[in-house]
Amino acid sequence: MENQLNKGIQYMLFASLLFAFMGAAAKELTDSMSSVEVVFFRNVFGVLFILISIYKSPLKQIGGKFWLLTFRGVAGFVALLFFFYNISQIPLGEAMTFSKTSTIFTAVLAYVFLKEKLGIKGWFGVFVGFIGIIFITEFDGSSLEKSDYLGILSGVGAALAYTSVRELRKFYDTRAIVLSFMTIGTVGPLILMIIGSFYSNSNLDFMLGSFIMPKPNDWLIIILLGIFATLAQIYMTKAYSFAKAGIIGTISYSNIVFSIILGLILGDNFPSMLIVFGIILIVISGILVSSKKE
Repeated sequence: MENQLNKGIQYMLFASLLFAFMGAAAKELTDSMSSVEVVFFRNVFGVLFILISIYKSPLKQIGGKFWLLTFRGVAGFVALLFFFYNISQIPLGEAMTFSKTSTIFTAVLAYVFLKEKLGIKGWFGVFVGFIGIIFITEFDGSSLEKSDYLGILSGVGAALAYTSVRELRKFYDTRAIVLSFMTIGTVGPLILMIIGSFYSNSNLDFMLGSFIMPKPNDWLIIILLGIFATLAQIYMTKAYSFAKAGIIGTISYSNIVFSIILGLILGDNFPSMLIVFGIILIVISGILVSSKKE
């Protein structure tokens, strides 16, 4: 039993490191192309990988929840769109922290829509998480930066996707659920880039951008982006199969530390004390919300 727990922790640490490398690769690519195009390349590799997997081992599922499946795909795509835009605009560690707020929003959404119990510890975790969000945005009572509200929305979008997965897994093969997200995440950017070729608006730069042919050096980073993202998903799934969700969820916050370190290597500034405090509160919040299920 202890051996399985150690394996789960090791797999999640490795997955968290890979997710951080994925974010670093995305940040590098946004220097020469729009974040919308990076989202396209992030997903197209996943679609190919899943299709090969389905070809080798056909899907076994009940089905019947097409619109919920589509909703999951759209919510995940929008969350990724906002997340990758933030990666291009703010330090990597901060962008990753915003994405990790999905744990807080998932707990609330699961309570509202799936009637899952939250308990005193869980609600306290949610409260701490929202205080953490105020600190990480350095909100002074006046207004939020675009990266702040898009960061929060990326967490909400991911939470909507994760909450819908809890229902979808009763009807669909896991690969079908992931494929819905990655297919929409491939077609969506193509449509947005076509629109972006004819229309531009600086206020909508997080969702519009024309296609730019990658430079020779970019192709290596694009390939690495796909490899990091795919392997991270695989090892994260393995981690959850070896240990309890609360433990693995806690370990997953190591992703923020890895991202801050990689961000500093790429030239990010070290987070201010307010942001560091906000990150700590969000990590504590995630641990509290995750552990309430144990």
